[in-house]
Amino acid sequence: MSNLAKLEIVALDITGKNYLSWVLDAEIHLDAKGLGDTIKEENKATCQDKAKAMIFLRHHLHEGLKTEYLTVKDPQILWSNLKERYDHQKTVILPKSRYDWLHLRLQDFKSVSEYNSAMFKITSQLKLCGEKITNADMLGKTYSTFHANNVVLQTQYREKGFKKYSELISCLLVAEQNNELLMKNHEARPTGSTPFPEANVTSHSGKISKNKDHASSSGRGRGQWRGRGRRRGFGGYGRGRGGYYKSSHSHMKWDRKDGKGHWSRVCRTPKHLVDLYQSSLKKKGKNVETNLVFEDGEGDFESGDTTHLEVADFFTSPEGNN
Repeated sequence: MSNLAKLEIVALDITGKNYLSWVLDAEIHLDAKGLGDTIKEENKATCQDKAKAMIFLRHHLHEGLKTEYLTVKDPQILWSNLKERYDHQKTVILPKSRYDWLHLRLQDFKSVSEYNSAMFKITSQLKLCGEKITNADMLGKTYSTFHANNVVLQTQYREKGFKKYSELISCLLVAEQNNELLMKNHEARPTGSTPFPEANVTSHSGKISKNKDHASSSGRGRGQWRGRGRRRGFGGYGRGRGGYYKSSHSHMKWDRKDGKGHWSRVCRTPKHLVDLYQSSLKKKGKNVETNLVFEDGEGDFESGDTTHLEVADFFTSPEGNN
């Protein structure tokens, strides 16, 4: 049932590792609530204000600390006890912070932002421990830790005469971004080369269809796509009265066995010839004889000088037929 209300600040750890930051946060929140005097010695705060301050302090303590100070009801006494217990953290943190400050170098970081973050972290700890760090100290630390290859650049920044550390960091961040952009442009392609043209695929469907429609077949015969030769344009399917005709343009199938397909709509042969042919098919019914002949492994070969007519000889291409 702990922490029923939402914590306003991070609770003080029982080890005291966050004591310095906790003290600062607690003082700020108590002042904001009008309870800042409750933790001062010889204060004249009312019992109600002391109770409010005590509730706030206990709510932001580790469970173990709450148990240890269970009998303390005055916020000023609790505040003093915690200070006696954890105030030595300054003597623990200060040596390490000084060491970090001494070895802080700009050249050791991959980016300016990482260096800037480390700078503020170290200086904040030093200030909490009572050390004084000025803008001049931070500027001097940055200038003196440039990489040896950037001696000229470091001199140029010094000559600009920055008064604040934030001004120097702003210039360094902008320069870093410009350098990254320059490297990206340089590595985009080899020096002196031209950019690759855009590859736009265009399908000339109309032209392709037109070429297909006008593909000619080889062999003898009357008209286009006709004759006894091998149909290279549409691909012949052999010679005989029973066959299969396929148009690459309309993608329609024409069955020459049963007379279906409404040929009369696309046929340019005289009507009386069409009627004669259709009537002959009706007389035979479905008993249509189909002969497929091969000679030397090749079909649809020349058979003397006899002119042989196929069904396709009487029809033109079914263009425009949907």
